[in-house]
Amino acid sequence: MSKLNIKSLMVVGLTSTLLVGCDAMNQGQDNGVTENQTGNVNEEGDVAVSEMRVDVSSGVTDAVSTIDDAVVSVINLQQAAQNPYGWYGGTQDDTVEGEEDLQTVGTGSGAIYKVDGDTAYVFTNNHVIDGSDAVDVLLKDGTRVQAEVIGADVWTDLAVLSISSEDISSVAEFGDSNNLKVGEPAVAIGSPLGTDFASSVTSGIVSAVERSVPVDTDGDGTYDWEMTAIQTDAAINPGNSGGPLVNIAGQVIGINSMKISTSTVEGMGFAIPSNDAVDIINQLENSGEITRPVLGIGMVDLAMISQQQREAVLNVPEDITGGVVIAEVTGGSAAEEAGLAQNDIVVKFNGVDVTNGVELRQQIYDTTVGDDVEVEYYRDGTLETTTINMRASNEVL
Repeated sequence: MSKLNIKSLMVVGLTSTLLVGCDAMNQGQDNGVTENQTGNVNEEGDVAVSEMRVDVSSGVTDAVSTIDDAVVSVINLQQAAQNPYGWYGGTQDDTVEGEEDLQTVGTGSGAIYKVDGDTAYVFTNNHVIDGSDAVDVLLKDGTRVQAEVIGADVWTDLAVLSISSEDISSVAEFGDSNNLKVGEPAVAIGSPLGTDFASSVTSGIVSAVERSVPVDTDGDGTYDWEMTAIQTDAAINPGNSGGPLVNIAGQVIGINSMKISTSTVEGMGFAIPSNDAVDIINQLENSGEITRPVLGIGMVDLAMISQQQREAVLNVPEDITGGVVIAEVTGGSAAEEAGLAQNDIVVKFNGVDVTNGVELRQQIYDTTVGDDVEVEYYRDGTLETTTINMRASNEVL
């Protein structure tokens, strides 16, 4: 704050005090002090704390109380590097009691969403538990329990854990993210910067819905997916990942996943919509994995191909500026059976124009195993069409 602003504030404060004094004198107060200005003074003349009880309940406090006990911290444990000097030169706090060969490498958040007999289920982000050798969950009351990773999905950044239900007293309820209104209250709960700040609450609004946010899932510096997300200005910090974004009723409307973090940006966090998350969570809980259809191809965006190669190798028509070039076709794949080949340029999939690999992947994952899908592509400058029967595979595409 500049000196000018400070002076301005001081002047305002002084003016207010003078106005009070003048008002008091106008009301006939001899000492210029009204009764409520004497402060809380007891019979001995000492200042005391007021016994007045102020009702501070609000929609936010009610929402937090509804779900707070179901929110947890998720702790990623990995094998500790071997130290030839024992623990000297390191810190004893790096190890976990009873798990001497493991150390905490990261923490995130999550929430208990279901109890089934002796088992409770927790949702979190895939990137929170990625690379873990073991996972612990810290409950609201401070109880720390071991968790089992039931399943995780890199594309939606979701994971499901199971823990003992012995100490569980509350579960989170999912709300309908399809009915969100821009400007409605949104509350984020989690463990920013680690378990020392567990159960931290931040509030804001739903800033936007159905935001397309580019994501680099494999860390190679290239975007390979677009996540449809809820945007919020509720503060989301490192450690909030995997925790719930809730509405004013305390229902989970999103799962906090990421934020834009630069010195010029403030209040732009993103959450996976609950309606998208529930389907993935159910599949992970039931089968431990997500079964998606694939083509069986390697690909390159047409935009990445030089003009010389477009003309000399691909013979791309001049009016075609976007598409996906097939770099290779896996033997026995759905793409091979449909007649697709290297250097074909896919421009439309299942009736939808595709200009890059991200769009093609999204359209592929929107189909179901067993679907017959029409694909339009250019081969040596000629537009052709084929039908592909979608099948599941461990291939990326």
